[in-house]
Amino acid sequence: MKDLDFSKKPLIGVVHLKPLPGSPRYGGDFEEVIEWAIRDAKTYEEAGFDGIIVENFGDSPFSKTLPREVIPAFTVVAKAVKKEVSLPLGINALRNDCIVAYSIAHAVGGSFIRVNVLTGVAFTDQGIIEGCARELWNVKRIIGGDILTLADVHVKHAVHFTNFEDAVKDTVERGLADGIIVTGRRTGESISLEDLILAKRVSSIPVLVGSGVNPRNFRTLFKYADGFIVGTWVKENGKINNPVSLERAKILVRMKNSLMGV
Repeated sequence: MKDLDFSKKPLIGVVHLKPLPGSPRYGGDFEEVIEWAIRDAKTYEEAGFDGIIVENFGDSPFSKTLPREVIPAFTVVAKAVKKEVSLPLGINALRNDCIVAYSIAHAVGGSFIRVNVLTGVAFTDQGIIEGCARELWNVKRIIGGDILTLADVHVKHAVHFTNFEDAVKDTVERGLADGIIVTGRRTGESISLEDLILAKRVSSIPVLVGSGVNPRNFRTLFKYADGFIVGTWVKENGKINNPVSLERAKILVRMKNSLMGV
């Protein structure tokens, strides 16, 4: 299994899946879903990204956990993507199905998962979502594996009533995350630099930027972040429902390599 190397500040590209079978907006052509995902994954790899994360972004409106009828299709697509690229692969099962995410990652040879609410409570468009850290660790004990858990702190598209610093500490110390993710308020929105700096100060594990990364802010974010999850700016014309743009993806790779002295 190929893993992420946080000493090299990895660029992780999001493979936004089209609606899956069983989701409200599924279009009826499963092969198109697979081909779209593989194409985006290959584009990230060709550009020089360090990893990818497969996410059921097209399945909105989301449920708190994945419906049973969606899980097989998600697994099939993730396996097809894994077969076509050599990058470390992650899974994010929206809205917050850490058990399914871990199970799919384990089944397809994934390296990591993203969990939107690992600890605490978030008030979201799906209602109240509670942390799933204990349930996740139970699954890890049952099926094994060394898959990393990257956990959002004050995840986007949600309201939080906890102090950000305390939320970081709880995610690290009580949720036992392997890395934390700082995001803006909505998909594609820039993060608070103050939050990133605070997270780095109080966290003993890698801190990633999870939204709003673009060439204008990359140099500043690079000073503090241990990695970047990128999914909006790298799309053609910066539109999230478009395919990944090879040239845009290469721009970020060139910037990162320059800052790393490569």
